Amino acid sequence: MSRKGKVLVAMSGGIDSTVTALMLHHEGYEVVGITMKTWDYASSGGSTKETGCCNLDSFNDARAAAVQHGFPHFILDIREEFGGFVVENFVEEYLAGRTPNPCVMCNTHIKWRALLKRANALECDFIATGHYANVLQSDNGRYTISKGLDETKDQSYVLWGLDQELLSRTIMPLGKYRKTEIRQMAHDMGYPELAKKSESYEICFVPDNDYRGFLKRKIDGLEEQVAGGWFVDKAGKKLGQHKGYPFYTIGQRKGLDIALGKPAYVTAIDPQTNTVVLGDETDLEQNDMMVGKINWMKYDGITEGMEAITKIRYKDRGSVSNLYSADGGVKVRFYENVKSIAPGQSAVFYEEDQVIGGGIIQRGSLL
Repeated sequence: MSRKGKVLVAMSGGIDSTVTALMLHHEGYEVVGITMKTWDYASSGGSTKETGCCNLDSFNDARAAAVQHGFPHFILDIREEFGGFVVENFVEEYLAGRTPNPCVMCNTHIKWRALLKRANALECDFIATGHYANVLQSDNGRYTISKGLDETKDQSYVLWGLDQELLSRTIMPLGKYRKTEIRQMAHDMGYPELAKKSESYEICFVPDNDYRGFLKRKIDGLEEQVAGGWFVDKAGKKLGQHKGYPFYTIGQRKGLDIALGKPAYVTAIDPQTNTVVLGDETDLEQNDMMVGKINWMKYDGITEGMEAITKIRYKDRGSVSNLYSADGGVKVRFYENVKSIAPGQSAVFYEEDQVIGGGIIQRGSLL
């Protein structure tokens, strides 16, 4: 038995998870590798070949690294769990006129739970992933996530949904490194091909990056069901017909196929009337929003009016705000207007680099 304990490492076959496994192995942990198959791209009817974390080459790369370094490796099929929750949620959210974040849903409800279940079965003390973030224990005893050292790769935003049990068992060794350092480590460990391997930023079950096409393939007759809807201005005046409300997102400018003589942006979506509201860029600005389905990390709640940096999307730098309890969720009031608040996306609250908590944006424009 290793003096550091036994750890189940999620290995996708990519550079980050491979370096994670080998780093922990070299540090003296008893490592067990596991690769999760979440999705068969062919089942979605896409036109391009399977890519990303769910292709055979990735499975083989993960297994080869484990075999070479003498630790066990398993493949875990969670397609049914993943499709039954993450994919269905993705479809349902777009049909409700919202913009989902499937990576958050997967981490929160599927991936970590699947890992912990297998870790317990294999008598592992910890689970580990190749995310660029850190797990910390606060002075109050609670666990939280902090931003990774490499701001360009930080993934703390997509991890806000992990509860205290999951965090207490999680190791994320890459949070203290920059991506350039990880590439060098891969090279030094004898994996120069991994150091050069390109990264995928696509949704794993939409590898052609065409979510509209995915929705059409997933829902037979969707185009006919939502055809004939109208673009309208904020006063309700009809501006022209659109292709169906699920095919648009808040803040969208390109691909509207309508000429108004000036730039137009999607500012609201109403699935009940199949209307998409267009406006100027300034119409996207709001100074408050309502957030629900809250998960608290650093604290078990908030003090009324507490200040936080709130991020409303993955690449958002964050904006200074105050947090208030309201309707079982959190009302967020920003010091300055923010653009393109999209219901369905995640709002994550930070105190410096540490995650206070997060939730799902319900609506903006509270005033």
